[in-house]
Amino acid sequence: MITESDIEHIAELADIGISKDEVPEFTRQFNTIIEYFEVLDTIEGEGAPDTGAVNVFRDDEPRPSLSQEEVLANAGATEDGFIKAPRVM
Repeated sequence: MITESDIEHIAELADIGISKDEVPEFTRQFNTIIEYFEVLDTIEGEGAPDTGAVNVFRDDEPRPSLSQEEVLANAGATEDGFIKAPRVM
């Protein structure tokens, strides 16, 4: 069972601002969700059906690609033979 202190701790970890008035409602909702999972745990299944799935990945095959000049012709800015991107920081 999830307690109100658990909800406050989860909200702090997730950096979610929850007011004291909202804590009881979130506690009730969390416990309802946990009850649904407990119901699902009681269901017995036969396992995953055999779908006959196979590995659909193809083998790597070298193919011709664009030259460096062709690639750089499409770049907005270049520097020393590379694509220059804006600074992030």
